[in-house]
Amino acid sequence: MSAERQAPAVPGTTGVGRAEGLPFHAPTLAGARAVARTAALVAATLGAVGLAGWILGSEVLKSVLPGEGATMKPNTAVGLLALGLSLFVVAGGPMSRRTAAAARAAAAVATLIGTLTAVEYFTGTGLGIDELLFEDENPPVETTTPGRMAPNTALGLMLGGAAALCGSGRRLPAWTGQIPALAVLTLGMLRIYGFAYDVPQLDRFGDYTGMALHTALALVLLGVAAFLVRPGEGPAGLLTNAGTTGALGRRMITATLVVPPLLGWIVLAGEDAGLYDIRLAIALLVCGHVTVFAVVGFAALTVGRRIEMAHARAEWQVRQNRLVQDFMDHTPAVVFIKDLDGRYLAVNTTFEESMGLSRERVLGHRDQELPAPETARQVCAADLEMLAGGRVVQREERLGMPDGPRDFLTTLFLLNDPSGEPYAVCGVATDVTERVAAQREVQRANRRFLALLESAPDATLITDGKGTVVMANAQVEPLFGRAPADLVGTSVHDLVPGPRRRHHAALLGAYLRQPDPRPTVLDRGLCGLRGDGSEFPAEVSVSTFQAEQDTLVFLTVRDITDRRRAEAERAERYEQHRRIAYTLQHSLMGEPPRLPYLPSAHRYLASVQDPGVGGDWFDIIPLDEARTGIVIGDVMGRGLEAAAVMGQLRAAAHALARTNMPPGRLMTGLDAFVSDLADQLVTCCYLLINQKAHEVTLCSAGHLPVIAMPPGGPAHRLPAPVNVPLGVNGPDGGVPYLQATRPLPPGSTLALYTDGLVERPGTDLDTQIDLLTHALGAAIEHSPADPDVLDRAAARLVGALIPDTAAHDDDVTLLLIGLPERDAGHAGRAAHAGPAAHRDTAHRDTAHRDTAHRDTAHRDTAHRDTAHRG
Repeated sequence: MSAERQAPAVPGTTGVGRAEGLPFHAPTLAGARAVARTAALVAATLGAVGLAGWILGSEVLKSVLPGEGATMKPNTAVGLLALGLSLFVVAGGPMSRRTAAAARAAAAVATLIGTLTAVEYFTGTGLGIDELLFEDENPPVETTTPGRMAPNTALGLMLGGAAALCGSGRRLPAWTGQIPALAVLTLGMLRIYGFAYDVPQLDRFGDYTGMALHTALALVLLGVAAFLVRPGEGPAGLLTNAGTTGALGRRMITATLVVPPLLGWIVLAGEDAGLYDIRLAIALLVCGHVTVFAVVGFAALTVGRRIEMAHARAEWQVRQNRLVQDFMDHTPAVVFIKDLDGRYLAVNTTFEESMGLSRERVLGHRDQELPAPETARQVCAADLEMLAGGRVVQREERLGMPDGPRDFLTTLFLLNDPSGEPYAVCGVATDVTERVAAQREVQRANRRFLALLESAPDATLITDGKGTVVMANAQVEPLFGRAPADLVGTSVHDLVPGPRRRHHAALLGAYLRQPDPRPTVLDRGLCGLRGDGSEFPAEVSVSTFQAEQDTLVFLTVRDITDRRRAEAERAERYEQHRRIAYTLQHSLMGEPPRLPYLPSAHRYLASVQDPGVGGDWFDIIPLDEARTGIVIGDVMGRGLEAAAVMGQLRAAAHALARTNMPPGRLMTGLDAFVSDLADQLVTCCYLLINQKAHEVTLCSAGHLPVIAMPPGGPAHRLPAPVNVPLGVNGPDGGVPYLQATRPLPPGSTLALYTDGLVERPGTDLDTQIDLLTHALGAAIEHSPADPDVLDRAAARLVGALIPDTAAHDDDVTLLLIGLPERDAGHAGRAAHAGPAAHRDTAHRDTAHRDTAHRDTAHRDTAHRDTAHRG
């Protein structure tokens, strides 16, 4: 806002004149109004005195001076009384509608009386109003119209009424009432000058009735009252403003009204006393005027100098105001300055943009005069609070703005003049809507977090990186026997039994030292301590959260006493079931015979997902001294159902093999058997070894290839026709099962196995079979077909293909068959009939049982681990 549009604030002022933009002292304006009301009241009193004289018939009240020919007429008294009361009311300030209407009616009565009398003078006719109230029994000799007021009195009432009407209407400029008021003042002064200087020509005009002296005094008072009705506006504002022009104007008006009449009276008094003649009197009068006006001139020069200095200060102040205004305009906050009456003195650009109002619309107005009354009420309340306390007030409030409600942080403080007196209120309002919204969102998030924390079913503790509890929910009390408030500030390790605290602290420290610790659950070896000193097994969920510079640890603690008890009971039941299933599995599979002329070794591993039973089986069937049948199969599926099917198939295969049935026909018979079973699928391979002919005939029903290791190596897959698994052809048969005969030199080793040994998720089956082939070659290379060698080789192959047998999830069967060298084979068959052979067989059976016991122990351990994990 430019300096030309806004006058600089002057210390000690309370408002700005609406007419000329001049500052005013509040006491000056109040004094002017008091003078106006007093003058109007005295004038009304003089009118009432004159009217009382007519009512009482008192000539003294009608005429102030005894023997004076002019008296105050009844109409004059009524007009003066009405006009005085009207101006008394108007000079009091803001009025209600009824009061204003009454004041205007009184002024209109005075105007009407004066106007009708003037019409009588101009037209020379009588309207019958002169003696309407009272009859004038003693009219002056000079007049021919008894009871009629003087023409200058009628003119004064007309002008006075017009001044009162214009002064009561705020829409009209102030000068429309003040100029007629000065004319009324002049008419009264002329009558007083005529009396003071004994000039009869000023008392009356020609043969008309003269003006009474107290009527003249009333007109002077009414002129003063009408002139000061609106003291802060128009010509009156030039005299009442607080600036140097006001002071100069008041002095010059005083000198003008007092000095010339006083000098004239003194000169005339000297002339009447014979002290000098007319020429000397005129010279003295001129000399007095020159002297007086010279003094007034020098006084005006002094005031002018002060005005120049004040103007320089004002220019400096304007520059300062411009700097302040520029600073305010470049401030992002809303800045405003008000006087003590609540009128805006200055606002910045942000204020205009926020309120949607221009400065011209705001400056000089109060909050109540602007739009948004609710906002105005809040702002006024804040101003009153600050003014009442006299201190800086800072408050956060929500105000209705044109673009919707906004949150502001407002600071209000007083501006004091050099003497320490407050003259204005300054406010700085910062829009904090986004910050308040963020704070509210944080508060809502905190409430949601606390509600979530309290709704957790388990005891939850939040600690800092050192293990100090900073928050806990209500569930900690029934678990630990301590209130959440009592835990805050204590170490979380105090909730652990003493001997275990070190271990728990080490676990938590190791977790926090990880580069990126992930949420984890710990339930092994952790215990909690109740308030009564008892311990309980605990499961703890641990996670971290980075809050600014601190790391918070979330610990969810659960009492797992019931779970541990249930796990122990479940593990016990599982062990019982496992022993039963193990016994069932071995009873179904049976123990294959140990043939001294055909060494063998085997491994069977049950799946950890089932109670030790499955569908894998194998059998060694001696047919005669030269031929031996070998069968291996795998029933798809697991559990007792697969084991039951396996037992039936093993018995059927054994019976069919005893009939010397060739492998192809045997598979056909088994296929018919499986087809009678609902939803069964079986892979099977049957070998017929002829040691005398050094050959093997085999038929595979979808089973994995047999691996053969000749004496000189290398190990390879034994070629055989590819046939469909058992149960695919159906009851009516279909695709015939083909068999093949391959040479099998003495000293060879055969490896038969099920898919559990070579199948792995994500690996190629052929690759795994190749791995098994190479491992067999490495295990049997340059070794005789001895049961011990085969047993070690079986253990080595299982270890190579299944590193973690405790976690394997499928049945595994491996059978190694060794064909002795030619001489060893004949010796073996010869010994088969004698006692030595029986002893050798018993020895090997004992070794085999020892190996089986070792495998059983290994699997028992695996099952127990599985049960514990369950």
